[in-house]
Amino acid sequence: MPLPGGGGAAAAARLPATGEAAAAAREEEQEEEGEEDLRDGGVPFFVNRGGLPVDEPTWERMWRHVARIHPDGERVAERIRGAADLPKIPIPSVPAFQPSTPIPERLEAVQRYIRELQYNHTGTQFFEIKKSRPLTGLMDLAKEMTKEALPIKCLEAVILGIYLTNNMTTLDRFPISFKTHFSGNYFRHIVLGVNFGGRYGALGISRREELMYKAPVFRTLSELIFDFEEAYRRCWHTLKKVKLGHCVSHDPHSVEQIEWKHSILDLDKLSREDFRKELERHARDMRLKIGKGTGPPSPTKDRKKDVSSPQRGQASPHRRNSRGDRRPSGEKKPADSKAMPDLNGYQIRV
Repeated sequence: MPLPGGGGAAAAARLPATGEAAAAAREEEQEEEGEEDLRDGGVPFFVNRGGLPVDEPTWERMWRHVARIHPDGERVAERIRGAADLPKIPIPSVPAFQPSTPIPERLEAVQRYIRELQYNHTGTQFFEIKKSRPLTGLMDLAKEMTKEALPIKCLEAVILGIYLTNNMTTLDRFPISFKTHFSGNYFRHIVLGVNFGGRYGALGISRREELMYKAPVFRTLSELIFDFEEAYRRCWHTLKKVKLGHCVSHDPHSVEQIEWKHSILDLDKLSREDFRKELERHARDMRLKIGKGTGPPSPTKDRKKDVSSPQRGQASPHRRNSRGDRRPSGEKKPADSKAMPDLNGYQIRV
């Protein structure tokens, strides 16, 4: 379970910057600036910033980290690196759909594909995801993910989910981030929320089956979030914060940035009823934004040929919403969702 501010109530209730409060304040500042806390439950993980193929320093660092975190230590790395007859790992096929294929069936196929890539347990994230990049750059990166077919972490799965659902123009997509506490450490996770026909669900990847795919069967956004909260409770995690973004454009050439944190809901500062009301307020905001024509546009066939994607790393011209527009905004009514069939166990395949 892993990834990853501000706003009214959260900012107003900050503690003096001493001890644990200082660490919390630094963490809030990181989240405000859009930086990733590259720690997974207190254990650091690395990001491959050199692209693919992986360069030698990154490769060696990854294996040293595997040796530190794996129960078998250096033996597992030596056994894999020294093997001459490792089996070939099949490359998953990107799902293709007939126009008549129902959206729920398409979502199941997309989730199967994400799962077939498998969760990345190496401690090194292979694709560098900069949340501030324009959507077009992130879609280029998602296309590279499908070509390389490497194991992924949860943020990579969200970008891939957006890419694979871009042609489902009747489907609304928006990021949902969770921050939980367990055994003295904080954990972060992110999924792609979806809404089809007024029903909510989610796409994603996690070590835990119940913390990724949710079929679009939840009548309200709050029912979906409460289902995740109950899943976390079964894993002995306490949900501390939920961040909700706005709907993502279906235009793969858009130079807008994804709005990751429109509503920031701190459960320590909200009653259960207020939490639920804020979730439904966010859902209403998304509906109104789309209804007014300011939401995600559908791809157009007559795009100008002289409009090209910006170079990777180029910043978006502007953010649609400033930090001041964010709003911190709970209750549990878990709904049962169909679990995806189990696949083969994880194999290191780099």
